[in-house]
Amino acid sequence: MDYINAIILFSNYILIPGLSYGCQLALGALGVTLIYTVMRFSNFAHGELMSFGAMISILIMWCLKDIGVSIKPLPTIIISLPISIIITVIFCLLIDKLCFSYYRKNNSQSVILLIVSIGVMFFTNGLIRLIIGPNDRNINDGERFLVKAKTIKKVFELNEGLSIKMSQGITIVITLLLVTFIFWFLNKTKTGKSMRAYSDNKDLSLLSGINPERVILITWIITGMLACVAGTLYGLDKSYKPFTYLNLVLPIFASAIVGGVGNPIGAIIGGFVIAYSEIIVTFAYRKFLSYLLPDNFLSDGLMQILSTDYKIAVSFLILVIVLIIKPTGIYKGKLI
Repeated sequence: MDYINAIILFSNYILIPGLSYGCQLALGALGVTLIYTVMRFSNFAHGELMSFGAMISILIMWCLKDIGVSIKPLPTIIISLPISIIITVIFCLLIDKLCFSYYRKNNSQSVILLIVSIGVMFFTNGLIRLIIGPNDRNINDGERFLVKAKTIKKVFELNEGLSIKMSQGITIVITLLLVTFIFWFLNKTKTGKSMRAYSDNKDLSLLSGINPERVILITWIITGMLACVAGTLYGLDKSYKPFTYLNLVLPIFASAIVGGVGNPIGAIIGGFVIAYSEIIVTFAYRKFLSYLLPDNFLSDGLMQILSTDYKIAVSFLILVIVLIIKPTGIYKGKLI
């Protein structure tokens, strides 16, 4: 029974949370990757685009709750996603029109667009705090758990009970559906193939009659959709606080680089690598090991590798190691 308790404890605090957090990072890294492969710059504003999408979802959710709309046991914010995606996409297109398009038409270097994206990041962060404020908000009004620990404990007479939060289940399902759609779109549709051709060889794609403005438009639409969904799911799972998304920039870019710069599959795998690395390194193993080892082998401490205060440093450390050992990431090359 002790081994089963250890497995359940591992699932509750590492396996399932890592899967959920990895999905959120994977969606964020996928959005960053699409912008990089098509428009050749690193969009440091992507974390704030996620925050903007989450904010719009919250505002719409509040409006729905005011008129008595609810879909319990699911969170109300789920039905606000279609509208918030549209508004986030419009915001992305406005940002592109007002900020990025000028430099793109003048064939500015990628570093210029990167600097512009940093300006967009700070502007968007200020706009969000002006609209919704800086406070932490719990936006999950549905059932908290999909699977309850006490039920598993009672049925199987265990010390530990398997628990799966509703937000974790929703995150995994929506991510699976969205990623499937994105890869189907990129590989099976004419527009998706045009995007791949444009990212692979811009000059040759123009000679083939591909409209670059249309490709860029579709790229921003997909990026806005990914940012809105990823930001909303992250807020639903963790709680929403604008400053948190600013800190997400490092793990998102680390995911994209670890997986392989410009490779969508690599971005998704990189998201899970970063997510599990952060959780495994900062997890307190004492209780887990108490089920596997005699008490005299255990210390009095929490038996953590690093404190949770250093969680963000894990992404940075992995990023540095990958850049030193294998700069191309897990998947070599730029491929959309």
